[in-house]
Amino acid sequence: MLRPLGRWGWLLLGVCACSPVFNWREVPIGGDGVIALLPCKPDRATRAISLGGVPTEVEMAGCQAGGATFAIARAAVADAGEARERMAAWRAATREQWSGATFEEEPTTLPRAAVAPGPIALRVRQPAATGENAQARMLWFAHAAKNGKVALYQATVLGEPSSPEAPAAFFEGVHLP
Repeated sequence: MLRPLGRWGWLLLGVCACSPVFNWREVPIGGDGVIALLPCKPDRATRAISLGGVPTEVEMAGCQAGGATFAIARAAVADAGEARERMAAWRAATREQWSGATFEEEPTTLPRAAVAPGPIALRVRQPAATGENAQARMLWFAHAAKNGKVALYQATVLGEPSSPEAPAAFFEGVHLP
């Protein structure tokens, strides 16, 4: 038999219904038309990092939802040759941050992504023996803009979100013009 919720029950139900863990939204990244689907309102930052010994400005947008961090980073480069070198340096620098981790890396597809360097999917698992049972999933890809410039991207899910479908929604939500 169903019982009436009462005044406080309806209020609690209304509050829960209006505050989802994953509040997906389309977020433009950079000025070349790339859109990412993020599960929360992103914070944005820009910082300079060294990619292969070359100072590179990286724009980032990311947020935390459901126990994980979702982020996408963008770095502009001059051409496809430079894109290959910097992408390789970016991937190597990321691997260096995960001492003792295991890596599963494979080529993948992303509609309208540059062929060279091609999209790469990476899964990182930090063993529990290190005291940090951490994991990450990443997608690297390049996009050639109409003006001939190339941009590199790294989409990342850090941690294990409360919804197992969230990483797929995030990665499938990356759209290139």
